[in-house]
Amino acid sequence: MGRAGGGPRGIAARAGGWSAQHRWAAVGIWVLFVLLAMVAGSAAGRVELSESDQLSGETTQAARIAKEAGIDEPAGESVLMQARDGSVKATDPAFRKAVDEVMKAVEDTGEVSAVTSPYDSKSLSRDGFSALVQFDVRGDPETAHERIEPVLDAVAGVQDRHKELRIEQIGGASMGKTFEEAFGKDFQRAEYSAVPVALGILLIAFGALVAALLPVLLAITAIMATMGLMGLASHLMPMGDSANSVMLLVGLAVGVDYCLFYLRREREERAAGRDGRTAILIAAATSGRAIVVSGVTVCVAMAGMLFTGIGEFESMGLASLIVVAVAMAGSVTVLPALLSLLGERVEKGRIPFLNRIKRGKNGGNGESRVWTRVLGGVLKRPLVSLLVATGALVAIALPAVGMKTQNFTLDQEFGDSLPIVATYDRLNEAFPGGADPAEVVVKADDINAAPVQQAIADFRERAVSSGASQGPVEVVKHDAENLAFVYVPLVGGSDQDKAEKSLTVLRDEVRPATLGKVDGLEAPITGQVAGSKDFNDQMAGAVAPVFAFVVVFAFGLMLLSFRSLTIAVTSIVLNLLSVGAAYGILTAVFQHGWGASLIGAEGVGAIISWLPLFLFVILFGLSMDYHVFVVSRIREAKLQGRGTREAITHGVVTTAGVVTSAAVIMVAVFAIFGTLSMQSMKQMGIGLAAAVLIDATVIRGVLLPAVMALLGERNWYFPKWLNWLPDLSHEEPAPPVAGRAPHRDDDGHREPVRV
Repeated sequence: MGRAGGGPRGIAARAGGWSAQHRWAAVGIWVLFVLLAMVAGSAAGRVELSESDQLSGETTQAARIAKEAGIDEPAGESVLMQARDGSVKATDPAFRKAVDEVMKAVEDTGEVSAVTSPYDSKSLSRDGFSALVQFDVRGDPETAHERIEPVLDAVAGVQDRHKELRIEQIGGASMGKTFEEAFGKDFQRAEYSAVPVALGILLIAFGALVAALLPVLLAITAIMATMGLMGLASHLMPMGDSANSVMLLVGLAVGVDYCLFYLRREREERAAGRDGRTAILIAAATSGRAIVVSGVTVCVAMAGMLFTGIGEFESMGLASLIVVAVAMAGSVTVLPALLSLLGERVEKGRIPFLNRIKRGKNGGNGESRVWTRVLGGVLKRPLVSLLVATGALVAIALPAVGMKTQNFTLDQEFGDSLPIVATYDRLNEAFPGGADPAEVVVKADDINAAPVQQAIADFRERAVSSGASQGPVEVVKHDAENLAFVYVPLVGGSDQDKAEKSLTVLRDEVRPATLGKVDGLEAPITGQVAGSKDFNDQMAGAVAPVFAFVVVFAFGLMLLSFRSLTIAVTSIVLNLLSVGAAYGILTAVFQHGWGASLIGAEGVGAIISWLPLFLFVILFGLSMDYHVFVVSRIREAKLQGRGTREAITHGVVTTAGVVTSAAVIMVAVFAIFGTLSMQSMKQMGIGLAAAVLIDATVIRGVLLPAVMALLGERNWYFPKWLNWLPDLSHEEPAPPVAGRAPHRDDDGHREPVRV
């Protein structure tokens, strides 16, 4: 905070001072920015992430070849036909009659093409009791699920006439429609309920409608602006479907957090007797600076996802980075203007009987009585507190040592809640690998050349003789494009581990011995199993660089922002401990099943493969919100001349209210996603909620003060040989509240400030 009569220094302080002085201009600029971002994004349109943008392995190579050739593979569907009691074989007249009826029924809809009889394609099971009628859905395969309902109705009509048979349709379009109907509204309810939940908690925290609306308003406008900016950014980096959900979660979390930090400090300074302008300037120089440091750190963490090389992750990382930057900018620009305009009216709409932040009590500093008592115990026995809290978190994290990650099968992801999952299992049982065949994209200079045709024939024969497939291996040629698509049902079916072994045989043994002998021929192998394996392999390779990038850059930012090697090291260690505890909870609940029945997660047995890295990046970034805010307040108290332990107590208890409110909002919002039926979303919601809860309580309320109390003056250790680094630390402390006795150590003696 600048001296009386002078302007505050630092980016956040200068921005807050200008905004408070030019209130309407600041609000107008923000509104204009949001509107322009939305209009520009709408005008530019959004480039969606395609399959060829997802990975860098064979899956992407195959998608690229098909895309360059202008071939959009149609959405394939199958009708599984089986005798219910094993009394009717697929070759019996009654069975054949039902097959003919299915073929005619789907053709009459006008929505399908290439209807194939199981007797022509040899799509009969080995036991002779099952058959597959296969066909393609006309039109764009991406929207096939929107046109599949007449076909489903036609198949259901045949089923009604043949009760002795099981006649079930399955395929990409029918599964897409089923999942959208089952879980699309589920997701919408979760997203729409997040804002009311956040508002309700803020009402309890502030006890005033206007004060509660400000954080929500900032978060919503930041999200709106980001939606537009995502459209523009998608022309440089295509956006995946999940980017929206992640952006909404992160945007709501940080938008509310940043506004809470700022508003809480401004109200505290007003309660201490400062005039409105001074209160805003102090908030700008203190909480505003903490927001900038935290925001930049979170942006760095989100940028870590850009190093995975996985399109979906890159789009999530970019979307999250944008919304954090926008929320940070709004917090230090338009928020001071709104607070200046509202003045005391920020207290309007008081709601009785709610626990609200008290003004004019406890010396006007808003210190939490609960946390004052907790901190008293921690600081009285810091070593015991440190050992107990660390031991507890290590014990919680221990199950993560045996964490098993994998992409989920349908029954793992959705359980037995949907009939189509049982159809998927029956199809794989009757036709191993038929539900998700491997797909070999063969590209040659002349697809009809004799050596190429012989190589394809040899591949088909050896795919079966090697044990990788039970057949039938089908070939679809595109003469004009000199391409051929070879479909190979993999032995293992829905068993991911066994199916991947069959895929490895195809890639490493069968292909080199057949297709690999033709010069100039490309033959990448793709498909659901291949995509899962390539994703997991690339994810495993991304872990080390992403972890290193996030940790190193976060360490550097903390070092420069607090000018303390000790603070930088403890920040990283505490955050890693928080993430480890979240991993342990996930593994215990979802892999080992401890308490899984309480949240509907029985029988999963693994963690979805993308979650550990995703959680690390998100949690590492969000944890910095609390850490920077609390440590900034401790450092500020130290600069004002308080003793180390007094500064720790003051910093923790005066931030406890806002940290608790922010954490409760995050936990509540994330927990909403933990109620979804999809196990991957349930794992994400539970993991995020548990980690934030641990971070805001055990880490910030016990471990951080215990560690800082034990370190004492060593908290501010900064080696002389690092003096060449730029100084981004806080320039001046905010003026002390009247009545304090600065420059006293823990024994009441005057103490020099060494920060």
